[in-house]
Parts: sequence; C-alpha cells; structure tokens
Amino acid sequence: MELLDKLTILADAAKYDAACTSSGAKRGFQEGKIGCTSSSVAGCCHSFSADGRCITLLKVLLSNDCCYNCKYCVNRCTNDTPRATFTPEELSELTIQFYRRNYIEGLFLSSGVLRSPDYTTELMIRTLSLLRNEYRFNGYIHAKAIPGTSPELVEQLGFLADRLSVNIELPSEAGLKLLAPNKTKQAILRPMTQIRDRAKQSRQELVKYKHAPRFAPAGQSTQLIVGATQESDLHILNLTQALYDSYRLKRVFYSAYVPVVENTLLPALDTKPPLLREHRLYQADWLLRFYGFRADELLDDSAPDFNPDLDPKCCWALRHPEFFPVEVNRADYEALLRVPGIGVVSAKRILVARRSGALRAEDLRKLGVVMKRAQFFLTCGGRSAAPLRLSQEGILQNLVALERRALPQADAQQLSLFDQVG
Repeated sequence: MELLDKLTILADAAKYDAACTSSGAKRGFQEGKIGCTSSSVAGCCHSFSADGRCITLLKVLLSNDCCYNCKYCVNRCTNDTPRATFTPEELSELTIQFYRRNYIEGLFLSSGVLRSPDYTTELMIRTLSLLRNEYRFNGYIHAKAIPGTSPELVEQLGFLADRLSVNIELPSEAGLKLLAPNKTKQAILRPMTQIRDRAKQSRQELVKYKHAPRFAPAGQSTQLIVGATQESDLHILNLTQALYDSYRLKRVFYSAYVPVVENTLLPALDTKPPLLREHRLYQADWLLRFYGFRADELLDDSAPDFNPDLDPKCCWALRHPEFFPVEVNRADYEALLRVPGIGVVSAKRILVARRSGALRAEDLRKLGVVMKRAQFFLTCGGRSAAPLRLSQEGILQNLVALERRALPQADAQQLSLFDQVG
C-alpha cells in the first residue's frame, strides 16, 4: 500500500479522538487564493501550546488494524473497513518531512490494538525513539497509552512524549462490559495511576538535578464518549471530578457519540450526535477547573442533567438566590467568580480597579463583565445593577433568550454545526 493511502486511512480513523481542536472545514484550493483547509483530511489538527499559541499537529493512528471488538468503534475487528499500519520508519519519516515543510509543529499519535497492547506500544516507542534520537525532533508529542500495556513500556513512552493520555471512553464499568468487553476499569486506571506517580517522581528528581529526564512534562488527559450509553450528566461530572482529584489530569475531553456502526446496543445510525450536551459538559468542566465549583454543586439526584437552554453557571445562580446579590465593591474573588457574566480575568480586574474607588455598573462593562447576565446578580454600592427588578422566572426568561441569541443555530434539543439559519 502506498504511503499516501496509509495516511488517508489512518488520519481519517484518528478523527474520533477529541484531544485536540479542529475546524472541520473542507475548502479546497482556489486559484488566486492562498491556504487550503483540505489538509485536515490528511490528519492536520490544532492544539494550544503552554504559552497560548495555536499549533498544528499531525493527528494520526499508527494502525487501525485492531484486535478488540468495541461495539461503538469504527475500527473494531468485526467491522468491514480498510486497514492500514505504518511502520515506525514510515511514520517517523512522514512526521519529520511534514515538520520540515512547516505543515506541523508536533505529533498526536494513537493506535488501534495491533496484536496486543504491548506489541502496539513497542511500535509506538520505536516511532518516537526514531523521532527524538535519530531525527533530533524536539517538538510537541502527545501519545496515547493503551490500557493493558506493561508498566515498563508505559514508562518508556512517557520519557519520549510530552503528554500521555489513557482514554476511559465509557463513563461506567457497566458500559465497558456491555460495549467494550476487551477493556476493564482496572486496566484503564492502572496506567493512569502510574503516569501520575511517575510524573510526580520526575518533578522531584528535577528539583535535585536539573538535567534529569522528564516524564510526560505536559501531564495526562483522557476522553469520555457522551451519548453511547445512558449515564446522566451527574454521573459523568462526578467521574470528571474524581479524575481531577485523584489523577491530577490536565484535561478531560468529551466526545459526543457519532453513530458510525450499527448495533442494537447503540443509538440508531440516524441519531444526531448530542453536541449541545457535550457543550454543556465542557462549560461545567471549565467551572470545575477554574471557578472553584464542585460537581455536586452543579447537579444532584433531583436534577441529574443540565438544562439544554441555559449554561451551568446561570443554572446554579438561579437555584441559589440566597447567595445573591453580590456587592462588587466588597465581595472576595471566590464570590465574584460565582456571578454569571464574570470570568477569571474580569474578577481579577475588579479586585484591582476597586482599590482606586467604588465601582459603578458602567465601570464593570469596561472591565470585561458581561452585564447582560451579571446585572441580575450584582449590586454596586448597594444599588442593583439591573434597570428593572425581575422575578426568578423573569430572570430565567431573559437568560434563556440571551443564550438562544448567543447560539443562533441551537434549538432546545440539538446544536447543529452545519444547518443554515433561515
């Protein structure tokens, strides 16, 4: 098989990994114009560096010839799909040639399970060793650690990659048994524990010796599939909270389930991916990581799923009227972060600006506060920031209307990426 054919198959097979962002656009070459988004077909995607730059990665599988039979996966062994496998030499040469042509700045490498987890990981290690040692590649590499791989191989992989990730994929052990019989909860959590502990040890070694080798310096992440099984948002968010607390993950990525194979245990092929639900989970995840919220604050057994019409922070604010209004001239940083329309940056600006004098509602707009949301939950010098006093129902209606204008292609059930607005 030609190398370009392999690249086409294995780059397309990698598109369901949600560890990077990508535009999804498909504009080809046009005479008289520069740039071509069709490179995304060949596996180019985007991520962000530590200094905030958007960088391009080659996102590809080492192989899609998988011996596992996960019922939701397009690469499962019983699915009739074209198969391909890179040799370590082919993939390392391809990566470095892309880099020399300035197509990419790094590599995102995953793989189906070829023969066994250990055999597949050995091929990945050989690929990254060639890049790091023979080609002297010093760019960013994100590698997927395969559940069931021996600890010795996970350690070797971690010293070659900047970030490691182990995909949990299904949010419950029952879901794994039902749809991914070759995977177990223990096999997934074991390498996650090893990566956490070895990264901590590596940081301690660097304190004593600055030239000590670095183990996965960019940390670890994971991915959850949303919508393939029946778990609630509360279940998913509690799992997310536990992963952040126990394994010190950098990110949990959520992937709306896209029906790609037909099975009676899965949603029908004509089912739309739950993109709006995925969006709400990402918003809630942001609150967990940067705003000091806990999962049990955002959802509970009486309300186990997010309101599709409203973002999670506004939902929390409406359920806790006793917390409001917040006086911007006296509230501490944590209280400001609880106000809809105030973010991390604007909260810090408020703390600095009010040292020079009392803040008014018009001052908050200049500091980046989204007053269309915040006005219902703030006072400035004891005066309400809202021009009219509204009931809880009135505030809800106003916030829902704002949300619909912010997402003009959304209805109550589904966020569409492609439908035209009438």
